[in-house]
Amino acid sequence: MTMSFGLRNVSDPAAALAEFRRVTRPGGRLVVCEFSRPVNRAFRAVYLRYLMAALPPVARRVSSSPDSYVYLAESIQAWPSQRDLARTVQLAGWKDVEWRNLSGGIVALHRAHA
Repeated sequence: MTMSFGLRNVSDPAAALAEFRRVTRPGGRLVVCEFSRPVNRAFRAVYLRYLMAALPPVARRVSSSPDSYVYLAESIQAWPSQRDLARTVQLAGWKDVEWRNLSGGIVALHRAHA
């Protein structure tokens, strides 16, 4: 099962992960690429400030759907940390859960096995 930038858009990510596990054959893999939390504290502060202060106004000027960008910024801020998402994946029945930070943790690639 592979999902990119979509898990945070389902109403119950834990239930979705459990369903992914249910329908994945033994030995199958889960790969989830999702926005995450930058690991460097100073960079994280600048990044989160940018998300809420700069992204929505820019979107209002250049997008026909600026509210989508407000939702994007809010959903990124509300999303769990890499460690917390890994725990949710594990509680959903997946094994060998690990993650790899990309772009300093702006995005994380979570992997697991059925």
